[in-house]
Amino acid sequence: MDTTIQEVNRKVKEASTILNDLLREIGKVIVGQQYLVERLLMALLADGHVLIEGVPGLAKTLSVRTLSRAVNTHFQRLQFTPDLLPADLIGTLVYNPKDGQFTTKKGPIFANIILADEINRAPSKVQSALLEAMQEKQVTIGENTFVLPKPFLVLATQNPIEQEGTYPLPEAQIDRFMLKLIISYPNKKEEKEILERMAMGREIEVHHVIGPDQILELRKLMHQIYVDEKIKDYILDLVFATREPQQYKLEALKPLISYGASPRASIMLMLASKAHAFIRGRGYVTPDDVKQIGMDVLRHRVIVTYEAEAEEMTSEHIVKKIFDQIEVP
Repeated sequence: MDTTIQEVNRKVKEASTILNDLLREIGKVIVGQQYLVERLLMALLADGHVLIEGVPGLAKTLSVRTLSRAVNTHFQRLQFTPDLLPADLIGTLVYNPKDGQFTTKKGPIFANIILADEINRAPSKVQSALLEAMQEKQVTIGENTFVLPKPFLVLATQNPIEQEGTYPLPEAQIDRFMLKLIISYPNKKEEKEILERMAMGREIEVHHVIGPDQILELRKLMHQIYVDEKIKDYILDLVFATREPQQYKLEALKPLISYGASPRASIMLMLASKAHAFIRGRGYVTPDDVKQIGMDVLRHRVIVTYEAEAEEMTSEHIVKKIFDQIEVP
């Protein structure tokens, strides 16, 4: 390990203490769900958006709200409904009859952390209104373009049940989410602690641990984390195996994959691996970082064929087979 990597490693170790403080503060409210909370922090570090899927009552919304309180940012919750309009989200032009001029009325999207609750309950025109904001970090209203505040993070939730009255997310939008998280039930011990905390009627106070400027500084440090050439090749092999499985002795997967992961997946996998290393207090990425975060980055980017659906093969099954097959450096 050369001097530069050692220096970055030292800085990351020091900076990761504030992340541990953040985890502890969030842990005052959220019981368990370490997987969810850690990945929310990774998205915050890597400037990526998160799609959270889980049945109702698993503290998805509460986790996002608690995170926003702990990082002292402007938080906005948007309840997506079938009658929601794009203007309700990004804003619109309002006509003033006195002077005959149009003035811009900004929508609730002008915040640091956006909770898009039950995002699949709004029609595609509303979901599409998020595309520019998520990718370009800007919004166009009329002829004017407005830059969104930094940091800007969209955390969307959707339920895997109650599919009546829902609209599937467009592939273009799904691809803009860095991570897709699948949340499961807590275990019995955790649920007992949830009962003791939440059923007593006490308000749990969450203190500010970090501010927007500190988040931007941590991001600069995260980008300095060292990634070896072998790790980069490993990331590329994983992504290319979703497009050309036959090149990696995975011929059986070829008829099961309709579309593989896009180049954005390679970028997101590298950034997410750096963020994973950061949270672990390391200034360099290991193959284990890639493996730990890989499923969350790739599960929503592999589109399966009808043949795969007939065989009850999901994108997760395919990604797991790819990770099992590709040689680890």
